[in-house]
Amino acid sequence: MTTLATHALVRRRVGRTVLDGIELAFRGGELNAIVGPNGAGKTTLLRQLAGLNAPDAGEAVLDGARLDRLDPSIRSRRIAYLPQSAAVYWPLLGRDLVALGRLPHGADLSRPLSVTDAAAIDRALDRVGAASLAARRIDELSQGERARLALARGLATEADVILADEPVANLDPAYALEAMTLLRAEAARGVCVVVCLHDLGLTARFADHVVLLAAGRIEASGPPDAVLQPDIIDRAYGVGFRSVTVDGIVQPIAWTYRR
Repeated sequence: MTTLATHALVRRRVGRTVLDGIELAFRGGELNAIVGPNGAGKTTLLRQLAGLNAPDAGEAVLDGARLDRLDPSIRSRRIAYLPQSAAVYWPLLGRDLVALGRLPHGADLSRPLSVTDAAAIDRALDRVGAASLAARRIDELSQGERARLALARGLATEADVILADEPVANLDPAYALEAMTLLRAEAARGVCVVVCLHDLGLTARFADHVVLLAAGRIEASGPPDAVLQPDIIDRAYGVGFRSVTVDGIVQPIAWTYRR
């Protein structure tokens, strides 16, 4: 089973500590959510888990191998990283954007794709309901449509790990639920899924494991019903929360501004 972990991980930037002594372990078969207020270090942590930046101290490891020492070609096949937003500078077609997910497998986009690569792209487009976007220019699409294609690109990689930074930020409620359902299905297939989320309701509904960050440190880590308690998240967010229970799932609601 795939394991992605950090040990005493520290990341500094411009003279300040962004992540301080992070100890985590994420496993295949689980959907893990990283939550916390703006500036807590969520995106920085996700980039560390993707091996995009070397830590200033400690380590991030994939199945025991340090990510910053892992061959980039191996890392890119095993980890699919979806940034929060990507600027569009050229008129790629939707299918070509999704095809980028096959580059780690040796796809050459200047030539006809192999049957295996083409099938993986088709599956990914179908799974996110974006087949109709395949022939459209991405610079003419909405942010939500681009987000769906970005998710399809990650799925097309067929990686052991999916790291997604705010994958539902630009999606309407129907597609947000669909995206989280898809990521949940990937976890059920044995993939290690880690997502940064602001929506605590979706976190409570879909996550197996939640990590709450605040000021670069872990405030709480565990099952959603243990971490998303009002007394815990009140401190982290500086907001008074109330809870409602829907279908047996406790949903936290920001209610009182305290700052």
